[in-house]
Amino acid sequence: MGIPRAESLRRAEEAADFDGTRIVGGSAANAGAHPHLAGLVIALTNGRTSICGASLLTNTRSVTAAHCWRTRRAQARQFTLALGTANIFSGGTRVTTSNVQMHGSYNMDTLHNDVAIINHNHVGFTNNIQRINLASGSNNFAGTWAWAAGFGRTSDAASGANNQQKRQVSLQVITNAVCARTFGNNVIIASTLCVDGSNGRSTCSGDSGGPLTIGSGGSRQLIGITSFGSAQGCQRGHPAGFARVTSFNSWIRA
Repeated sequence: MGIPRAESLRRAEEAADFDGTRIVGGSAANAGAHPHLAGLVIALTNGRTSICGASLLTNTRSVTAAHCWRTRRAQARQFTLALGTANIFSGGTRVTTSNVQMHGSYNMDTLHNDVAIINHNHVGFTNNIQRINLASGSNNFAGTWAWAAGFGRTSDAASGANNQQKRQVSLQVITNAVCARTFGNNVIIASTLCVDGSNGRSTCSGDSGGPLTIGSGGSRQLIGITSFGSAQGCQRGHPAGFARVTSFNSWIRA
């Protein structure tokens, strides 16, 4: 038991970097698609820059992954949110903030409770910028097809570039029992949600903190916050992990 569990922890730790998770096997998305999606351009305390994603909840609050703000190896200094744009580094509405509240029980090693609230200046809603509803209740969504979106890398071989485009991919939610076969029961807990990563379709580096959603228009719901993938790569067919929004609904709204 010890070796597989240690291996699953190592995978989680290696996945918890500021290159988070990226869209592979998906398609390009225009500026108006996923209007709740915010790209995060992250200024790190070591002077480097990275990217993540977030979801707009109100005019002044967004939600992302806690590991986009802090990991064992790095600390963010500032987020710039890019909204209503197909390119994370240009266009759209942009707001800057350092007001980030990580979940009090966020675990940097297992990525449990990998959720953070971003407080920012008022952002006006437009056709390309809209809030998203939080999923609630007891539905585990297993078998449901959902959309992931982000500005991350598009393959294991790709590197981050200055033209990071918004992309989307449809992914099927799987049970936590199936997901635990890959990552182990120490990583996969009740507040984790996983999707199938077969056929080269998944989230990948740079998508962390971004949305996993169901529905459309005003009835669209956020069911997951992109958290981790396999250290073996995004295109190997392994599941990808998310913070399960129904488990954090009350904390996010507080």
